[in-house]
Amino acid sequence: MWWFQQGLSVLPVALVVWSAASFVFSYITAVVLHYVNPLVPYISDTGTIPPERCLFGFMLNISAFLGVATMYVRYKQVHALNPDRPRVLKLNRTGLTLGLMSCFGLCIIANFQKCMLYCIYVVGAILTFGVGAIYVLVQTILSYLMQPAVHSKAIFWIRLTVLLWCCSSIFSMFVSSVVLYNGLYGTNLEQKLHWDSQEKGYTAHLIITVSEWSLAFSFLSFFLTYIRDFQKVSLRTEVILHGQTLPITAPSSEAEEKALLSQGA
Repeated sequence: MWWFQQGLSVLPVALVVWSAASFVFSYITAVVLHYVNPLVPYISDTGTIPPERCLFGFMLNISAFLGVATMYVRYKQVHALNPDRPRVLKLNRTGLTLGLMSCFGLCIIANFQKCMLYCIYVVGAILTFGVGAIYVLVQTILSYLMQPAVHSKAIFWIRLTVLLWCCSSIFSMFVSSVVLYNGLYGTNLEQKLHWDSQEKGYTAHLIITVSEWSLAFSFLSFFLTYIRDFQKVSLRTEVILHGQTLPITAPSSEAEEKALLSQGA
């Protein structure tokens, strides 16, 4: 048995591989068709113009579904391992809620392009990255509370490192966005797909794009830490029958139909 076939570890593996592929494939398509500059464009810019927009949206919607499944399994695992710890259970429910909100934001990003509906796209980005960062924080706290009985200290420190990576990416992206979009470097920058290295604001733009890619892959790296946990989880379907037959209504006879018609007349 391969390592990713043990338990439900295929879920975080599929989430990470599929999401990374959605970024890479749309990037390659957009660069080949000369829709964006090859040097670190915005992730959203690689999914703005057809055909990469269709590929980007389709693959991210599936990523959101895989994210919901992964977060739900994580919720059930933590719940089963800590049945008598109210503090952990409360944090666990909070984490699931935040995770579902983040996945909903990913669906918004997938279906509302930045150049078309910028305000809705920003809402989706805040839900995906902002709320998603809080989800990572909650899961890191849970890892701390569950060590060493359930989690090893190494897992906690790895998740804490990824959390710091995520927060530093958000901070650098936020500061650079404020600098770029405060009006000093022109207007309608959200519609711009091609940047010249000689124009003003290019450095801030480059910092934002690098931070955005860094943030995306920090999220994916966090879900990689679920693999060993999910190897200990299995899914079983149980069918319970409440009767030996299914409720099938026998067709009425011709005589019964005529009797009903005559009564109605």
